[in-house]
Amino acid sequence: MPGRDPVYLDHAATTPLRPEAIDAMTSALHLVGNPASIHSAGQNAKRLLEESREQVAATLGADPIEVVFTGSGTEAVNLAIKGLYWRRHREAGARRILLPAGEHHATLDTVGWLAEVEGAEVEELPVDEVGRLRVDALAAALERDAASVALVTMLWANNEVGTIEPVREAAELCARAGVPLHVDAIAAYGHVPIDLHAVRRDTAAPAGSGLVAISVSAHKIGGPVGIGALVLDRSTHIEPLLHGGGQQRRIRSGTQDVAAAAGFAAAARVAAQQREIEHERMARQRDRLVAGVADAVPDARLSGDSDPGARLPGNAHFSFPGCEGDSLLFLLDAAGVAVSTGSACQAGVPEPSHVLLAMGRTEAEARGALRITLGWSTTDADVDAFLAALPGAVERATRAGMADRVTSFDR
Repeated sequence: MPGRDPVYLDHAATTPLRPEAIDAMTSALHLVGNPASIHSAGQNAKRLLEESREQVAATLGADPIEVVFTGSGTEAVNLAIKGLYWRRHREAGARRILLPAGEHHATLDTVGWLAEVEGAEVEELPVDEVGRLRVDALAAALERDAASVALVTMLWANNEVGTIEPVREAAELCARAGVPLHVDAIAAYGHVPIDLHAVRRDTAAPAGSGLVAISVSAHKIGGPVGIGALVLDRSTHIEPLLHGGGQQRRIRSGTQDVAAAAGFAAAARVAAQQREIEHERMARQRDRLVAGVADAVPDARLSGDSDPGARLPGNAHFSFPGCEGDSLLFLLDAAGVAVSTGSACQAGVPEPSHVLLAMGRTEAEARGALRITLGWSTTDADVDAFLAALPGAVERATRAGMADRVTSFDR
């Protein structure tokens, strides 16, 4: 779109660095010293590292020692799921992993690997028509044989359709059953209250069970790419993925990135301070966007919970009948508006959204999906630009129709 900057509405994928994070990282990059070294240069680095850990912990209702910095949110998810599974299987012989359908691929691929290589028994639990875990199904799965369950893992909020999940109810069921619960809060962090200690207290969780692990990532809240965290309750023991040094509670080895931690902490601090104000602002923009789509494309179908208070404030997800989601994405991109489909695409062949399929949508609906996500830098003008570009993109995508999923490689 000549004459103006591109409009970025894909904050669920990553969000721009906050100025505070840039300043914190730039300052920290001048430090020299390994935080594991005992000389003064090393201790100065360690001081900043631990101050950063304290600030991140404060935004998650955790003690600083419970925050384990990782290289990404994906690593945090892997560390939690594999670490809990290996420990529970070794100590109690438990093999079952319970998870809702429609989870993020960081979880799906991790449990799939455990099933293929380690013999884990993966049990998918149904979700309802808005993508929310059916708590009754979790209760029934736990009641069948809780001792055989190595862990339960779930999202705090669905990264694709924005539905906020029943974490507290699941945590209470797991606490009563004596089973550990890991929650992927990467999409929810910075947008909804997250408090490890409060949930554990309110659900009377015994040591090592109930909500014990939360995964988060810095770049979803305006921090740097390349750092995440696993918040692990101090009563819980897991097997590490990495060995060699044991720098963080012997759970994760490796020299820690002080500058990234400082940037993470700065972003976390600002996101926490502004969360309620930003929630209201983004929700207002989202609701205007949803209303605008309904006016411009009446047959577009909103996905996820229609109750604005039961979905992430910056998430708007639609299915457009007769359109290929990828076609819409490319046409909007050509108009200077960046969004996403939320669906997987392998080797250029469109694939339906596994989240929408789990919600009971048809394959056509699942292939015609578009996810628009707002963030801390989104303006009203960005929403206006999307709504102005959408009708033309839908008209052209409708003319193009649905792509043939059969390729020359299949013949």
